[in-house]
Amino acid sequence: MENLTLDPFQEEAIEYIKKGFSVVVSAPTGAGKTLIAEYVIKETLEKKEGVIYTAPIKALSNQKFRDFTEKYGKDKVGIITGDVSINSSAPVLIMTTEIFRNYILQTPKKLENKTWVIFDEIHYLDDTERGTVWEESIIFLPQHMNILALSATIPNIKAVSYTHLR
Repeated sequence: MENLTLDPFQEEAIEYIKKGFSVVVSAPTGAGKTLIAEYVIKETLEKKEGVIYTAPIKALSNQKFRDFTEKYGKDKVGIITGDVSINSSAPVLIMTTEIFRNYILQTPKKLENKTWVIFDEIHYLDDTERGTVWEESIIFLPQHMNILALSATIPNIKAVSYTHLR
């Protein structure tokens, strides 16, 4: 984040993250939500910990995999979707939210070294067909993991309160 002027919402989110809070960020597309995710990833890697980045669809997962591999290196980033598994022991794992939920329920030991989960497009929580995947992911999330939730379309974001979850 050096030599970069942050918007107030980015500064506020990063300050809460530094204090150990889980954070919900709602900002328009293109406003810089990914920069906050990149801060979490950078800090997690520096601490020799791991992070999961979830996306609702494989196309977005694949795009994030390409972007993050370019930014952090092939050895640091992996992807797991229903079709593909590349570098599944990497500290930064990209996966669909369904795969993440399955990890929590079926192989939670694989998450012991992951300290953050980033839910991209968290507003899918409100989707009548697929929302339960996000609900279950949050409900059964291992206690040692924090959440960064990102969305451009959370309709009642002002109703979200600041509460320390851990």
